[in-house]
Amino acid sequence: MTESNGSDAPDRADHQTERVQQTGEMPDWEKRFRAPRVSLPDWAEDAPDRSLFVSNATGTYELYAWDRATGEQRQVTDRPNGTTDGVLSPDGEWIWWFDDKDGDEFGVWRRQRFTGGEDELAAPGLDPSYPAGLALGRDGRTAVVGRSTDEDGTTIHLVRGGEAPVELYRHRESAGVGDLSYDGSLIAVEHTEHGDAMHSALRVMRPDGTTVAELDDTRGGTEELGLEVLGFAPVEGDTRLLIGHQRRGRWEPLVWDVATGEETDLSLDLPGDVSAEWFPDGSALLIAHGFEARGELFRYDLAERRLEKISTPRGAVSGATARPDGSVEYLWSSAAQPPAVRSTSGGVVLDPPGMKSPGSVPVEDVWVEGPGGRIHALVQKPAGATGPLPTVFDIHGGPTWHDSDSFAAGPAAWVDHGYAVVRVNYRGSTGYGRAWTDALKHRVGLIELEDIEAVRAWAVSSGLADPARLILTGGSWGGYLTLLGLGTQPDAWALGIAAVPVADYVTAYHDEMEALKAMDRTLLGGTPEEVPERFEASSPITYVDRVKAPVYISAGVNDPRCPIQQIENYVKRLESRNAVHEVYRYDAGHGSLVVDERIKQIRLELDFAARHLPS
Repeated sequence: MTESNGSDAPDRADHQTERVQQTGEMPDWEKRFRAPRVSLPDWAEDAPDRSLFVSNATGTYELYAWDRATGEQRQVTDRPNGTTDGVLSPDGEWIWWFDDKDGDEFGVWRRQRFTGGEDELAAPGLDPSYPAGLALGRDGRTAVVGRSTDEDGTTIHLVRGGEAPVELYRHRESAGVGDLSYDGSLIAVEHTEHGDAMHSALRVMRPDGTTVAELDDTRGGTEELGLEVLGFAPVEGDTRLLIGHQRRGRWEPLVWDVATGEETDLSLDLPGDVSAEWFPDGSALLIAHGFEARGELFRYDLAERRLEKISTPRGAVSGATARPDGSVEYLWSSAAQPPAVRSTSGGVVLDPPGMKSPGSVPVEDVWVEGPGGRIHALVQKPAGATGPLPTVFDIHGGPTWHDSDSFAAGPAAWVDHGYAVVRVNYRGSTGYGRAWTDALKHRVGLIELEDIEAVRAWAVSSGLADPARLILTGGSWGGYLTLLGLGTQPDAWALGIAAVPVADYVTAYHDEMEALKAMDRTLLGGTPEEVPERFEASSPITYVDRVKAPVYISAGVNDPRCPIQQIENYVKRLESRNAVHEVYRYDAGHGSLVVDERIKQIRLELDFAARHLPS
């Protein structure tokens, strides 16, 4: 049983553990992880009854084929560390899936028939690499495959069945496959040849590699505006490409005819970031609008230029797709209600059998004035609880991501154990405009922590948080901010829990995958050799000797994003001064797709807090 030091949260953890041992009852927090989940199903454009989705039904996240006509579901992949990267061909005949080694993200594409059978190498002649996009043709034999390696940078290849791959594109900077047109005559590529990995330019090519059109909003690197490929029109001979742009300070869609150069700006009167995809007949767009941590959907009629709201519950829409019958399927959840794949035609589309996930408590919106503007934070606390409470600041990764009013099993587990949970959409987060997202450059990590500190001060002054029992935690970039915060704000935090973090920025840069090197050069303005002072100022290991709080670190030994050696360097520095710390290493990459492993990690974090958080 977990050792208790007398604080409220550890007592709750002890009592819950003891109850399970005595009665066999599974606690709600564990049920949330074990309950079967499904992703939004992808469907084949020419065979819409054939779908592909991801589920944890076996205890590991794997790919599943679903024949809607018969209702049959079949597990496609079965690997010890799970599989989530898969694409269904437009004709519905093939499922492509990415095969890496134990989560290291370095591997090859394989394919399997939708109806089952042996896996085969999908792109013979292409060596293992990190993936950089994939687009499959309607003819069942054509694919455009993006690859990234430390040696070659990014390469993009045309692959046709029975023929050797043909290289279409090569550049040292990061790039990726955007889309392949309906008839296979046009290929859209996102690239960062200008050296800004946060803001892509677009190039459209023919299958012979010749350029058809270019669009670059970076103005040669002098203006920080990005573009993204959202998809070619799903109509034979149609040269319209749906793209996203940032010309008005946020993400919005426009239609670009790559043959004529004509741009149709939608000018939607929506305050947040906007994305879109085509309705199957090409006459309308499905609009996804994200604003202040929530999502909503619209249908935009291109001929009438009319925006019509699609009714969805208040919460987060994590993905949506328009079906041939005009209905829209979407993955919805809220902080209080578990995710479900719903349809505008009514009901739940895909409801996995087995244990149902318990709900959690709703989220409260908080706005705090910070050094760079108003900061949005999301707060959850045990029902009926009054402060001051032991409080967990759970910091999201990315950094270009954001926390939303969506269901999350991790924060819900902390709430179950008596903690308040605060999630901060710091500068660098998406969904609050381009200036907010791009603000973290050069003073990387330090800017985000200024916003987290402002929200921490509010949490204490408002009476929510006990200043002696504040935990800083997060995974990936959130883990990085945790370690950096423990060193730069040593008196602010009683405990730190960092999952798969950046701990030694210079070593991490030299060991990480090539696409992340490009991102770090953009964020910090150069390499460690070119801007050593910036890497030093933003690296947790610079401040490791100032850390006062007990530190817990978990790390995947095959992680290509936050590699293990730079974490070991940080841990050795903690060991050298006998600082209180624990390290958990597991055999996977940047996180785990195995449910038991995820539960184990949450249990270890809760136990660490129970043993080390002050009374």
